Amino acid sequence: MSYPAAAAAPPPASRHNIDQDLTRISEQEQLLRFIRFDADSAWDLGLRLRAAAAMRGAGVAIVIAMAGNTLFHGMMPGTSPINADWARRKANVVRRFHTSSYAVGLKLQRDRATIEAKYGLSGSEFAAHGGSFPLWVTTAGCVGTITISGLPQREDHRLIVGVLIELLGIKAPQLEA
Repeated sequence: MSYPAAAAAPPPASRHNIDQDLTRISEQEQLLRFIRFDADSAWDLGLRLRAAAAMRGAGVAIVIAMAGNTLFHGMMPGTSPINADWARRKANVVRRFHTSSYAVGLKLQRDRATIEAKYGLSGSEFAAHGGSFPLWVTTAGCVGTITISGLPQREDHRLIVGVLIELLGIKAPQLEA
């Protein structure tokens, strides 16, 4: 599969808004952690993500992976193999940086940089776009990824966080609409 050549960095959004979002994302990542996580946990989380997407009428790919193993993979109606590939590339960002793909993308946007220019990473393997969130276990660190692809990047991120907030019963800040 080919990808377009690296485009120039997008124009910066309001730095204040990006910095606010980065602060919220950091808080989300600190709070939305599991005490334990296994294949059954992944199945439950995957079904919850699927139900939340279905309620929105959203066709998304959902991939939950831990320790190099895919524990849940679902493709909803309206998706295509490109959604699965975007999910793979977003998850690669989380595996590399141990932070959400949306946070990495926002930092690049704020700095007017690309992932290719700043880190030397190929756009065909890494997508710094919202939709992949680190899977944290409190006693083990970042052990995997929770990824959605099919909505606008901010909405992909918000869907994951909303479901984690509900599942974990933890109050965490949401990104504003």
